[in-house]
Amino acid sequence: MRHALITGGSGFIGSHLVDRLLAEGGWRITVVDNYDPFYSREVKESNLAKHQGNGSLRVIEADILDDDLGERIGSDPIDLIVHIAAKAGVRPSIKDPIAYHRVNVTGTLKLLELARHGNVPHFVLASSSSVYGVDPNVPWKEQELGLKPISPYAATKLAAEQFGQVYARLHGMKVTALRFFTVYGPRQRPDLAIHQFFRKIKAGVPIQQFGDGTTRRDYTFVDDIVTGVRAAMDRTKGERFEIYNLGNSGTVMLKELIAAIEAEIGMKAVIDLQPEQPGDVPQTFADTGKSLRDLGFAPSTPLVVGLKRFHEWMLAVEAVKQ
Repeated sequence: MRHALITGGSGFIGSHLVDRLLAEGGWRITVVDNYDPFYSREVKESNLAKHQGNGSLRVIEADILDDDLGERIGSDPIDLIVHIAAKAGVRPSIKDPIAYHRVNVTGTLKLLELARHGNVPHFVLASSSSVYGVDPNVPWKEQELGLKPISPYAATKLAAEQFGQVYARLHGMKVTALRFFTVYGPRQRPDLAIHQFFRKIKAGVPIQQFGDGTTRRDYTFVDDIVTGVRAAMDRTKGERFEIYNLGNSGTVMLKELIAAIEAEIGMKAVIDLQPEQPGDVPQTFADTGKSLRDLGFAPSTPLVVGLKRFHEWMLAVEAVKQ
């Protein structure tokens, strides 16, 4: 059995990856998660609750910055690390850039050191489309030079990628950086727009619309993202260090997203217009040609289908609480 270490494995994307690997079989999984109070610990614990008692899964409550992390993980050889844990969010990063740098940059560096000393052959790093900043050359290609991130969060993700590139060159480690584009779906963090919009529209509470509604995002369903991550874990093409976009390769305006959610719920939104926010980019748009060529990545979930599946999950969670 292959042994995967997944950081942030109790969170939104990480828990879906755990589901996929356990369903596939042939994996031993060690999850490292510090249950950061950015949102409810109860939510994260529920994400993996169905796997309690599964001997192929071990969950360690620890921080990636902990000096004794390697000792707590133990000496069992690790076949690859999938590093998803991070301090997330553009706007919170503006308020606390030091904490974002500590977790997202120093934390990544400490994991790369753990991988180097443990002879881990492959390091998969979750990065972000935010590294492209306001680059007008859409759709965005991985080889784009001179990236200019416009938030501390984006800067930390770009720095983490660069440390991955350094370790690939210096130490011969295979490092695969995956730039996620606006991931949504069941278990999405409650602070993110789609989750907030569903919850507030259903409750008749105004939703905040930042700007005139023409900002565009490349919304990508979580199952498609996990399929891309899974393919990256087995990557055989390319150089030791490679970057791949994982996006839907299509953009949707904010006002179109709101209209689609209204149609799914069957209720109209009450809009609270707000000015554009510092750090927010006007658009994200992935060129996925390289991901298709090297990873076979071909996202297949239309927005209307993904929103329906998110809504079904939300209704199921509400039913359990009642």
